[in-house]
Amino acid sequence: MTGAAWQARIERAGQIAGAGFLVTHDRVLTCAHVVPEENGGQAAVTVSFPQLPGSVPVPARVVARGAWGGHPSDLGDLAVLELAAEVSITPAALAPADTAHGDRKLIAYGFPRGYDEGQLAEYRTTGPVRVGGEWIQLEAWSGHGQPLVAGFSGAAVVLVETGEVVGMVTAAAGARDIRTGRMLPTDVFARHCAELEGLVPTAGRPLAARRRLRRLVEKAVRTGLVCDPVRLYADAADELDPAPPRGGFDSLWSAALFVQAELDDPDTVTRFADRLDALLHPPAAPPSGTGSTGPAWEPILVELRHSGAGEDHVQVEVSAYSGERRHPVASDTVPLAGLHGYLQDRIDAAFSHLTPGGDELIAFSLPRDWLDWPVDRWACAPGDAPLGCAYPVVVTDHTRRGRGTRHVLTRTWNRLGASTGQVHRVTCDSPEKPGELRLALRRNGTCLTGFAAVPDAALTREHFKNSLTAPAPVIVWSRRGCGGTGAGTDGCRDTCPGAAFLDALDTHVRHVPPAELPRHVLALRDEADSRDDHWARDIQLLWDDPRCFKDRHEGAAHVHTPVA
Repeated sequence: MTGAAWQARIERAGQIAGAGFLVTHDRVLTCAHVVPEENGGQAAVTVSFPQLPGSVPVPARVVARGAWGGHPSDLGDLAVLELAAEVSITPAALAPADTAHGDRKLIAYGFPRGYDEGQLAEYRTTGPVRVGGEWIQLEAWSGHGQPLVAGFSGAAVVLVETGEVVGMVTAAAGARDIRTGRMLPTDVFARHCAELEGLVPTAGRPLAARRRLRRLVEKAVRTGLVCDPVRLYADAADELDPAPPRGGFDSLWSAALFVQAELDDPDTVTRFADRLDALLHPPAAPPSGTGSTGPAWEPILVELRHSGAGEDHVQVEVSAYSGERRHPVASDTVPLAGLHGYLQDRIDAAFSHLTPGGDELIAFSLPRDWLDWPVDRWACAPGDAPLGCAYPVVVTDHTRRGRGTRHVLTRTWNRLGASTGQVHRVTCDSPEKPGELRLALRRNGTCLTGFAAVPDAALTREHFKNSLTAPAPVIVWSRRGCGGTGAGTDGCRDTCPGAAFLDALDTHVRHVPPAELPRHVLALRDEADSRDDHWARDIQLLWDDPRCFKDRHEGAAHVHTPVA
């Protein structure tokens, strides 16, 4: 009972009427007969917390009640009070009622006459059988001590060894020499009040897991951790777990209670706690010079393909990757004219699956003839900033998503680590033959290949294909391409804008580790957004690290068939 500040005293019309307990930051549970309806009205009710001496009573009103009709044997003797203002008190931790059975001491904290500060009564359950299908019978722990009397109605029945609430006192035996009573078990709460659904964890949840999650949530609230409970839940949930409630969660407590009460898979509870723990205790940044490999990217993958429905349609699939898990978001065939609007909604939905505060990355997997599409210039939302100025945006070649190519790319990335190096330049008048370029990329382990011309330029088309098949992990070019007319002409020899682009690129990325290039290019795009003459305004980054797209559930099904 130490620190159980959630224990409440209910006063009605200035007199102590009974007990109650805080179940959320603005909800208190008590018995319906403690706050009865009188002549169609309701006497003024206040709630105070005697474990916090000096705290000011909080006005409250009844917002939900069971079907109790006024007789002790009536079902649904339960009421929910809404406080006039939220209190900064950690709510009670509810537990399945069956955890109380056996030789386990239970304590109730009530307010019998003459004890305005409260009094403790020690009890145990007589067994799992329900009286009338509604109540669990209580019997005194010993033949002496405080019996259950008036003033204990609405008191939480607490399991001493865990501090968790297993029920609520609703009645006493009524005879002086009989020390028994009844409690309404926690799993019956929601039967009479839908608002309480989801507050009680499922029976069989390991005690250690419940305790750990409670400690983490308490710390998160105490330290003011800012996180989105819906994103946290989505990241932890498995494919078979239910979606969050409509409207999301109103607090981290609500999300934690939902995880414990609504899910059949105990592993999700563990994952939820693990992700919350990671937010509370982020890994320390490595010391300068220790060879950090850069951000732990959590990508949103947008796969666009040619459609069988004609050139005016695009086959689309959107997924989010987080914690080595792929979360399918959408899969459809979309008219080309409506592609931008469709992706705006689906990319926004994909963010709910990423770890709150993680390093987001938007990757477009495109057919080779679409690699020059200006996807970074597409708006985040109608009238909003371009995607590439809000998030790191990269493209990759869809044909490189085969297992063999991914294996080679993974090996290349593992070898690159935090190394940096200059750009391997491919200019319009490059003397290097396409085959020689492929061999050079394979032998030298070059990180970044820069092109002066766009991928379909006649003079460098074969060079670009060989860079893709080498495979080069990073390829960069400007969508403006080269303004010259061919190798050997003055336009490409002296004032080639493609060569000037490569000069600036080499200067700006020479000392950037390859894993950090998407974030670096984001900064360049943001800087260039307001300047048409900025060298990086139309920069295209093909960046392909397969380690970001791990999925421990290989072969996960699409949301639905992508061909309409």
